[in-house]
Amino acid sequence: MSLVRTDYEHIAIRDSVPIIAGTTIKVVELVTEKIAYGWSPEELHFQHPYLTLGQIYSALAYYWDHAEELNQDIERRLKHVEHIRRTIKPPFLIAQLKSRGARGFSESGSVSPILKVGL
Repeated sequence: MSLVRTDYEHIAIRDSVPIIAGTTIKVVELVTEKIAYGWSPEELHFQHPYLTLGQIYSALAYYWDHAEELNQDIERRLKHVEHIRRTIKPPFLIAQLKSRGARGFSESGSVSPILKVGL
């Protein structure tokens, strides 16, 4: 694994993927949480207390300077997850719950957005 430093103090590139230096957290993972949950940098810090606010702000700055490239990566990852959801058999527990009349599961076995809120 090659690790390349960047002009961003807390960001390194490992195998062509921007990460927060000294961690295994990918910039795209932190950004996805910000987008999905609307979390502020302070909330991201609360959720990831092992990251400093400096690391979080650096990751967000890197994202905004490379938004097109990282948005494409996010889209690619979401398509991959959707492909997996469509092609795998639903887990045993979900199949059992559906057979007993539980609601909120899609045909692919994934949990509906309504149920995701409580997860």
